[in-house]
Amino acid sequence: MVAQIIDGKAFAAKMRDKIAAQVAALKADHGITPGLAVVLVGQDPASQVYVRSKGKQTVEVGMASFEHRLAADTSEAELLAVIDALNADPKIHGILVQLPLPDHLDSDLVINRIDPAKDVDGFHISNVGLLGTGQKAMVPCTPLGCLMMLRAHHGSLSGLHAVVVGRSNIVGKPMAQLLLGDSCTVTIAHSRTRNLAEICRSADILVAAVGRPEMIPGEWVKPGATVMDVGINRVADGAKTRLVGDVDFDSAAAVAGAITPVPGGVGPMTIACLLANTLTATCRANGLPEPEGLTV
Repeated sequence: MVAQIIDGKAFAAKMRDKIAAQVAALKADHGITPGLAVVLVGQDPASQVYVRSKGKQTVEVGMASFEHRLAADTSEAELLAVIDALNADPKIHGILVQLPLPDHLDSDLVINRIDPAKDVDGFHISNVGLLGTGQKAMVPCTPLGCLMMLRAHHGSLSGLHAVVVGRSNIVGKPMAQLLLGDSCTVTIAHSRTRNLAEICRSADILVAAVGRPEMIPGEWVKPGATVMDVGINRVADGAKTRLVGDVDFDSAAAVAGAITPVPGGVGPMTIACLLANTLTATCRANGLPEPEGLTV
């Protein structure tokens, strides 16, 4: 068996085209331009690359991009004041604070200062609670992207057994909630789960989000299963580094029915879903119908 490759890069490109068309309609019909503000504290290289990519794609779909780059020694009070100003700014419909923050800043306090209606990362405790109780929420971008690709591949997910390896607040837990919402039977596992290999082999859908390079080999994959590899890990390859997922791609692709590659799988969908969430937040803020096909 040779697995079908789930091309997240192509899926994200189509999604951005759909978003751009709806942004253009918002401008033409209502004079509204969605605005996304990104706050970056410090000089973390990976975060800087990610923020540049977000800004570029935000502009490409016709949205307004606002970047706030703060020094690494910015105080908590100064950062909270920036967030308060963005909360009050009607031009801003989405706010994202790039993580990780410097150690002296309380990430939970900072994230929960964002207006939940503008929390396009879906990390605010109010959105976490709404998602967990099946209510309308801003949904974290990476799990949302995974769900969209799973729906596109399978159609209905009802009755399938999904195993989520990873229990983070950013991916693992919300991914499990979304899969439950689509009537999957869901098992949450992690690096300390007993009989992890056996549990993974029971999955019709296997979501790997544990943050360990190539931790899951092909022998842990049920023949014909769909594998969503959320991991993005840099590993040494001689004098260079390369990106790998949490799944050993070559061995898993020989067994799975479908699999996302790393890079080019789940990753591109994260920013696409950030833009989708910004568009959704804009529509909600203005009492307009939510964009079709971009929410759960």
